[in-house]
Amino acid sequence: MTKIKYLLFILITSHLSLFTPVSLAAQDKFFTLEDLNFGGTNYHKFQPKNMWLTWWGDQLIQTDVEECYTIDTKTGKKELLFTLDDINKWAESDDEKYVRHLMNATFPYPEKPIVKVGNRKAVILVDFKEKQVVWQDSTIKESAEDWNPISKATAYIKSHQLYVADGEGHEHQLTTDGSREIVYGQSVHRNEFGIEKGTFWSPDGQRLAFYRMDQSMVTDYPQVNINPCIEPCPAAYEPDKYPMAGGKTHVVTIGIYDLRTQKTIYLRTPVTDVSPEALQKTCYFTNIAWSPDSKTVYLFELNRGQNDCRLVAYNAETGERLADLYRETSDKYVEPLHPIQFLPWDDTKFLMQSQRDGYNHLYLYNTQGECLKQLTCGPWVVMDVVGFNKKQKTIIFKANKEHPLHHRLYSVSMTGAIKQLGMVDGVHNGELSPSGNYLIDRFSTTTRPRVIDVVDLTPKTPRHTNLLEAEDPWVDYQQPIFECGSIKAADGKTDLYYRMVKPADFNPEKKYPTVVYVYGGPHANNIQASWHWASRTWETYMAQKGYIVFILDNRGSQYRGRDFEQATFHQLGQIEMQDQMKGVDYLRSLPYVDMNRLGVHGWSFGGFMTISLMTNYPDVFKVGVAGGPVIDWRWYEVMYGERYMGTPQSNPEGYAKTSLISKAKNLKGKLQIITGYNDNTVVPQHCLSFLDACVKAGTQPDFFAYPGEEHNMRGHASVHLHERITQYFEDYLK
Repeated sequence: MTKIKYLLFILITSHLSLFTPVSLAAQDKFFTLEDLNFGGTNYHKFQPKNMWLTWWGDQLIQTDVEECYTIDTKTGKKELLFTLDDINKWAESDDEKYVRHLMNATFPYPEKPIVKVGNRKAVILVDFKEKQVVWQDSTIKESAEDWNPISKATAYIKSHQLYVADGEGHEHQLTTDGSREIVYGQSVHRNEFGIEKGTFWSPDGQRLAFYRMDQSMVTDYPQVNINPCIEPCPAAYEPDKYPMAGGKTHVVTIGIYDLRTQKTIYLRTPVTDVSPEALQKTCYFTNIAWSPDSKTVYLFELNRGQNDCRLVAYNAETGERLADLYRETSDKYVEPLHPIQFLPWDDTKFLMQSQRDGYNHLYLYNTQGECLKQLTCGPWVVMDVVGFNKKQKTIIFKANKEHPLHHRLYSVSMTGAIKQLGMVDGVHNGELSPSGNYLIDRFSTTTRPRVIDVVDLTPKTPRHTNLLEAEDPWVDYQQPIFECGSIKAADGKTDLYYRMVKPADFNPEKKYPTVVYVYGGPHANNIQASWHWASRTWETYMAQKGYIVFILDNRGSQYRGRDFEQATFHQLGQIEMQDQMKGVDYLRSLPYVDMNRLGVHGWSFGGFMTISLMTNYPDVFKVGVAGGPVIDWRWYEVMYGERYMGTPQSNPEGYAKTSLISKAKNLKGKLQIITGYNDNTVVPQHCLSFLDACVKAGTQPDFFAYPGEEHNMRGHASVHLHERITQYFEDYLK
């Protein structure tokens, strides 16, 4: 797309609906849920072709089940590097499936011909030039395996205890009091604040930072396992630790284990040596990072109210608190999601992400805590830092700078000069080589299922080489019409984007039953400029059965900036409903939407929204299906719930207003509630309490539970789930 054409596109999409119908000639073949759902037997056949790629220095490698290839970044030409049979032969193992596949092979040493492979028991390093195993760790592990390529040490959990196996294979037990209540080396704070794991190696591989979580004071939620043994026997009590809003939460500390001294110290964080009462008012610890010299640990500390955040430095040898480098406060909440990142060419400077100017942007700091420059700014969001180009001294990142629905890759210099790394619309994700000279660009557009380019960043104008242009795997099947547009929010000024999915044989002279699919909550959005406008495959299934499906991203969803996201503060569901009803007003204006046959469906926060809409607007929605719904935020977990709602003690009006218990009496339409019987995210107390309220109010919802399933249905149960959802609309809406 030329610059002039692109500017014209932006002008149009800024002021008019983004409207791109995709209508393919109807084919004879129809989809089943076995084809469309991820748990289906045929699902893999209907996914766009893909490539599994990784880097060996600046050499691009394709990994497959049985082969690894080198790829020329200029021509895309492939050459065989080695095979699975080669690896097992070089390992000289009696087991012909010693290593079972090469899909997860990595190349941890840019200058050495070493591939890291493995099996269920070991990390294996193979020199593919010398054709021999050069190192192997055969320590048996249970979970939380974290291997360091420098020291070759591995951190892991066994029988609740944290262990480290050093590079010589010697096992060191770091803890003795690990249990269900004292948890080591695993994710804490219920995976909020960007936390995904619980162990963090220093750059030199000699020190390990790890979480210790004491949840002995947290109330048990009474989950039940109905199949605890093979032979028939009574169900077993298997409780979850679940800290509910306003109640007691767990206490986290951070240990540092030194491989050289084999000693552990704990950081002198604010939870050290305080009373049990004070512990419940103190900090969340997140985004642990190391200094390049492995001597200092950095982390963000957030108060329980989540409105006061500090970046703090600690001495990794003594645990001493060294300095508060940055502080950010808010009258609503601050949410740190990203660790600081040191510049590879300057150990005294680091990159920090913050929403403090209203949008998530990049800031350059020094180790004294001085802000040297805001590197990115504007009414758009930095979504991810892909990495650094050391030679050019630039940062590669992903953002929606050109349009909220388009996610592109950029570079920014230390002066703040930003350069696009490609002009193709769509949703892009990047993977940078260690030097930063080359970039794997994976993207899709609304009409292109998957494209993979390798980008040479060394010339002034980046050079793209195409590796894959996936064909449409649905080409022989009847496909619906996918459209995207925008309306104004309930505030009359904010643009909201929607997706509409219509039957392939859509006739504007007919009237169609319509289902509003909704999520609407934080940290998610449904509309993006990827293939089919990011449509869920269930929408295709419904369109095939003669429905229109409408999806709107209301205020409160992600990637639109702080004020857009925080508009729902202390009153979850209220602003969201106002915006969704603006979507309903738009549907009402369309002559082909049958407003007498309007349904709504959502899961989790979307389940909460579904019942909210059914009970607050009972004369609008005829049928609803609510999956895993939050019913009352008092029963949701501390970290998420208190961020958006405060505590029940501090915000009683907000909790009362958003609770659906008192709304049970308003139910008129047909409502099916579905839950995983062992849901540990939105615990069954929510839907069961709503059912109880309906009994007392004399209203009649339907209910279905999936035994043994948690918050989302796994495997083939997902096919059953979506057939059940579909059938409910078939029975009562059509």
